Amino acid sequence: MKFDLSILAKHIPFLLEGAWLTFQVCLLAVVGSLVIGLLVAAARTSASPLLKRLAAVYVDIFRNIPFIVQLFFFYFGLPEIGIYIDAFTTGVVAMSIAGGAFSSDVIRSGILAIDPGIIEAAEVSGLKKSTIFRKIVMPLALRASVRPLGSVFINLILTSSILSTITLNELTGSAKIVASNTFRPFEVYFVLLVAYAALTWFVSILIGLLHRHLNRNRAEGAV
Repeated sequence: MKFDLSILAKHIPFLLEGAWLTFQVCLLAVVGSLVIGLLVAAARTSASPLLKRLAAVYVDIFRNIPFIVQLFFFYFGLPEIGIYIDAFTTGVVAMSIAGGAFSSDVIRSGILAIDPGIIEAAEVSGLKKSTIFRKIVMPLALRASVRPLGSVFINLILTSSILSTITLNELTGSAKIVASNTFRPFEVYFVLLVAYAALTWFVSILIGLLHRHLNRNRAEGAV
């Protein structure tokens, strides 16, 4: 069979709709996972043994259960106890919770890497602990965590392809429909490969630029 991408021309609008849905899900999931990651990292580095334990249990659970199992639990399991969530919301929530577990580990490492002398100096100056954490600890931890967080977010983008299993026609779900309608899976999935490669490459470039921007003062100070 001859390789021919032209047969996909009339399906481009449909595929773009799927790509737009992927963008929306991923954007909301990235924000959600970052917020959850910040809260859990704060709990894991707090002085409260209870908060530390609860946060550690959350991370252990959602890091060690396959994402597709979590997704099926939210979408197919919760309705059995009267909780109904649409596919889009389920995807965002599931990805946020799963991504938050990984993000929290990254942010926690960034917090632990901060020079204790910086925190001690802030305490001596009379700043409240909440202010120190909000104005000093978190900004420094996030700056140090940009690249590993970028890897977590890229993984979320790739994970979004699994959402097609709960009838959400994001990019992969749309591609499956086009492949079944055209009987040309090679061309369809070739385009899908290129699309995901280009998307993750673009995000990695943005992460690299952000990392250099946030750490430019440190580099200038070392010169």
